[in-house]
Amino acid sequence: MQKVKNTMESKKYKKRFVLVHGICHGAWTWYKLKTQLEAAGHYVTVVDLAASGINMTSLEEIETLKDYCKPLLEFLNSLCTDDEKVIVIAHSMGGICAALAADIFPCKIAVIVFMTAFMPDTRNPPA
Repeated sequence: MQKVKNTMESKKYKKRFVLVHGICHGAWTWYKLKTQLEAAGHYVTVVDLAASGINMTSLEEIETLKDYCKPLLEFLNSLCTDDEKVIVIAHSMGGICAALAADIFPCKIAVIVFMTAFMPDTRNPPA
């Protein structure tokens, strides 16, 4: 019984991170942070946004912001449970994708860290 309790307690402190790269980059930019977070026992997912990194989408196929953010949106959509929320860390243009994802999946995101990232102004939208 003690072993089960320790496993449950340790799982409680593990977090699920989703790392979103900046423009002209790919998921590869997160290799150091991903390794460090995993070494600390967390779950980490990195995504290549459309036409970035190893994502084979051509630039001509990207017509909307949703098209560009599609890999992130598909990953969040694939999460089965709403009781485990993710922590999104976004850099540069990835901030816009993270904000869009938060708008579409508010129940699946605990917090977004905008790390030198674009962040839309939701308090003072243009008239």
